[in-house]
Amino acid sequence: MKRAYKYRFYPTPDQIELLAQTFGCVRFVYNSILRWRTDAYYERQEKIGYIQANSRLTALKKEPDVQWLNDVSCVPLQQVLRHQQSAFSNFFAGRAKYPTFKSKHRKQSAEFTASAFKYHDGKLYMAKSKTPLDVRWSRELPSAPSTITITKDAAGRYFVSCLCEFEPTSLPITTKMVGIDVGLKDLFVTDTGFKSGNLRHTAKYAKRLALLQRRLSKKKKGSNNCTKARLKVAKLHAKITDCRMDNLHKLSRRLINENQVVCVESLKVKNMIRNPKLSKAIADAGWGEFVRQLQYKAEFSGRSVVAIDQFFPSSKRCSGCGYTLSKLALNVRFWHCPECGSDHDRDINAAKNIKAAGLAVLAHGETVNPKSLTAT
Repeated sequence: MKRAYKYRFYPTPDQIELLAQTFGCVRFVYNSILRWRTDAYYERQEKIGYIQANSRLTALKKEPDVQWLNDVSCVPLQQVLRHQQSAFSNFFAGRAKYPTFKSKHRKQSAEFTASAFKYHDGKLYMAKSKTPLDVRWSRELPSAPSTITITKDAAGRYFVSCLCEFEPTSLPITTKMVGIDVGLKDLFVTDTGFKSGNLRHTAKYAKRLALLQRRLSKKKKGSNNCTKARLKVAKLHAKITDCRMDNLHKLSRRLINENQVVCVESLKVKNMIRNPKLSKAIADAGWGEFVRQLQYKAEFSGRSVVAIDQFFPSSKRCSGCGYTLSKLALNVRFWHCPECGSDHDRDINAAKNIKAAGLAVLAHGETVNPKSLTAT
């Protein structure tokens, strides 16, 4: 099984220059070939494949005006065309929108296969650089990486992601099973009544972020002061993201460690954030990322994640007798069952129903579609 291990590193001035060249070349090749393929598709209804795109790259590198493409490794240039081909395949299959152009103001990346880097004695060298990367090895690699991806985020931080083969170790089997209901007041509530709370990371830094964005809006576009202001905004966004991810990793790891089966409700987050009143809060909660983390951690740890249908009436159905209300407003947090007389906490009741439905799926041997395990 393959897994990516991500580390931060601090490049030397020479490496910063080389990476800037590489990122620029990758972006130029991607955008140039995308423009060429777009013209072919819309003007001549012609579909261009990877082989044709790679031939176009070879011809492009021979043009006198772009000889600087030869100053960097050819591997990232070829790899970005493979990713572009995947983007077009997803577009024609109806799984994604049409590919868009890359911007130099957003995250930059370059992928190197085994022929374009060297890993020896815990040191990592990339092509055309004699100095090893100053990587903060927070954990050991299980094996030599087959591919590395170097990225620079909008906040100016550098990371390297190493794709390695590893043997997953299953956790000891436990009899515990849990149903969880995700929400905004609490990130999730379990059927046992545990409420995780919601740290609301974006709201915590909202005033500071608004101040920095106002300052940025007053800067002249393209000026050094504009660049400095943009970097401050990006760093704060990065801090918010890091805080959110850290919390999600801790909570998802706890659920996987303690339970053999985790039952969740499949969610269409993209549709839910269309609600202008809740979109910011839903995006800040990170439901989709939370379910994704549960899924891959369960796979690596010998656990199971079961997703039930998104239209299952988990909140409106009484977990005691099965009676289902015809209507339950979102602001109603507690309700009384007219059939059996039970009093319900909306979220705990939903978690109990989700657990029961998830275990029913396992008991009947039904196959859960992997796509439903990830909130989209």
